[in-house]
Amino acid sequence: MNYTQLAEEAIKAKAKAHPPYSHFHVGAALLTYDDKVYLGANIENSSYSLTICAERTAIFNAYLEGERKFKAIAIASDAPDFCPPCGACRQVISDLCGNVDVVMVNQKKETKILKLSELLPFAFGDKDLM
Repeated sequence: MNYTQLAEEAIKAKAKAHPPYSHFHVGAALLTYDDKVYLGANIENSSYSLTICAERTAIFNAYLEGERKFKAIAIASDAPDFCPPCGACRQVISDLCGNVDVVMVNQKKETKILKLSELLPFAFGDKDLM
C-alpha cells in the first residue's frame, strides 16, 4: 500500500469520528509492515480529558490484534492545513510504533510526510527509565 492509499483510508476513518463537542473530525490509518491497515477516529466525551484521539484508537486497535511492527500512520482532519498529532499521541506513537513516517493529509488531499523524530525530537522513552 502506498501513502496516497493510506491517506485515503485516514479520510474514510474521519467519517467515523464522534466529536459532539468540538465538531472536529479526525481519522487515522496505521500501516503495518505486512500492509495491514488499522483505522481510528477521535471519540469525544463530555469530560475532554477522557477523549481519545484517532491516532491512539488506531494504535490500540492494532495492538489488540497482536501487531507490533509499523511503517506509517496517516492523519486526516477537518483543518484546512496539515494536522499533526497532539503531544500525547506523539508520545504513544513513539513508544508503541517507533520512528514511523507520519503522513498528514490536508483538505485538498495533499500529503506532508515527516518522520516521528522530526515531530518529537528528544523523545522520552524506555531508555530514560533505566
